[in-house]
Amino acid sequence: MKGKPVSYSAIQNQLSIVYPNDLNAYRTLFGGRLLEMSDSLCGAVAKRHSGRICVTLAIDSVKFLAPAKEGDILVFQAAVNRTWNTSMEIGLKVFAENFKTGKRVHIFSAYFTFVALDDNLKPCKVPPVIAETEEEKRRYQEAEKRRTHRLQQQNLL
Repeated sequence: MKGKPVSYSAIQNQLSIVYPNDLNAYRTLFGGRLLEMSDSLCGAVAKRHSGRICVTLAIDSVKFLAPAKEGDILVFQAAVNRTWNTSMEIGLKVFAENFKTGKRVHIFSAYFTFVALDDNLKPCKVPPVIAETEEEKRRYQEAEKRRTHRLQQQNLL
């Protein structure tokens, strides 16, 4: 199976606006709403990379770093960090951009693990990912450490 570069499926600046129905009682973005949007976006990256329907297996290292407010523009960045046999790790960062000043604040990060499915809904092989830049190579190496940790946590190693 031929590999694909990280850039093939990466999303660099997907935008969304924080609307009033996205807010909690503190008038900031619901964390669950941000998780939902992030899962959907990472699913698109996984689908684009694998050419298959993909399902979320795990979300880890979830970090809510700062709030987003009504009217903020959310800027999503997501890319495949590494692939294994049937799974892949997608790294995600989200920024809140003040539409008046243009100032961006890093508000959220997480790692999503997806599994590709065949037509019978069984896990199937995914293409290798090719890390080209130094940053991509660093994320590729770190993804293996996170995977090992996840599997140890589940007593699968």
